[in-house]
Amino acid sequence: MSGALAGQALPAWRRAVLKVGSNLLAADGGGLTTRHAGALSAFIQASRAAEREVVLVSSGAVAAGRARLRAHAAASGDLVARQALAALGQAPMIALWQSLSPRPVAQVLLTHDDLRNRRRYLNARATLRGLLALDVLPVVNENDTVAVDELKLGDNDNLAAIVAALVDADLLLIASDINALYSADPRRDPAASPVPRVPVLTPEILAMAGGSGSAVGTGGMQTKLEAAAKAAAAGIPTALFSGRDDAAVSALAEGRLHGTLFDAARTRMQARKYWLRHAPTAPGCIQVDAGAALALASGRASLLPGGITGAQGDFHRGDLVEVVGSTGQSIARGLCQYGSGEIRRLAGRHSRDIESILGYSYGAEVIHRDDLVSLGDIELAGDISA
Repeated sequence: MSGALAGQALPAWRRAVLKVGSNLLAADGGGLTTRHAGALSAFIQASRAAEREVVLVSSGAVAAGRARLRAHAAASGDLVARQALAALGQAPMIALWQSLSPRPVAQVLLTHDDLRNRRRYLNARATLRGLLALDVLPVVNENDTVAVDELKLGDNDNLAAIVAALVDADLLLIASDINALYSADPRRDPAASPVPRVPVLTPEILAMAGGSGSAVGTGGMQTKLEAAAKAAAAGIPTALFSGRDDAAVSALAEGRLHGTLFDAARTRMQARKYWLRHAPTAPGCIQVDAGAALALASGRASLLPGGITGAQGDFHRGDLVEVVGSTGQSIARGLCQYGSGEIRRLAGRHSRDIESILGYSYGAEVIHRDDLVSLGDIELAGDISA
């Protein structure tokens, strides 16, 4: 409850992303309920009255679909069944938010490919900004209906962090079924104490995360910390609070947080470098030798054909691809100027030979340094400046 934590000031914000999980929307008997959504919707309305913008990232479609098809939903929990339930439940999930909102509500479904492809990423950003300009409440979710296991974003905590960077938000708000980050799992350790503020996500902080406590959600405290780290890397603070506590939700509208505040990084990563680091990559990778790995680790070199030893998977020109060293460690990631088949033919060759080998050339670099971000020695608590 909010009484366990003294209120603290929220960072100043004009645009926020609010993530609401399935555990706050799922009714005890199945389906969806407005029990906790009502207070959260009131906060969104109060924010709009104060000339602030909120983008909502909402789960709940699968839970809603399961309730509408209860006789058959229990037969299978595989991906295909979840896709069908998500398709069935999207409409009632959006209807729930529309019933609580005096403004129009728009559904925005994002996929792995929307965030991997730079052009589609920018198109998604333009759409969300356009909806806000039209005074529409965007409700974002992963497009579970068409996603496949190896290309799923996985959870809406991390999706919310990506959306926060996508729309240049000032704040990420995560409504949970627990009121803060605790020093240990409070469901198992009565001595666990809430942590009001986290200046930086250290390994000790990460160790405090437990598993998911919800039967209907896909995330837990671990995914919330991952989301806070992604947001921090984009210069966005994260506020974690209980969406079950109406008083804590109401306090947000007054600029007070009863929960845990994760500070943003001191230096904000350039938007393009942030996207390169955190967007999903294409299947496969580019393999490089020790010399290329050392050069790329500096963050100031382009990837040339001479340092490439091979390519795995099937990817295309313009895809975001991971670069790995001889032992399989991740070195960098970037936008390829050449597809995997072309890279295999160019591996170990000089840049001047590209046209004679392929019959054409897109440039001397396989990945230009402006389209590449180094991953060397990166940890959640490390230096995340570009």
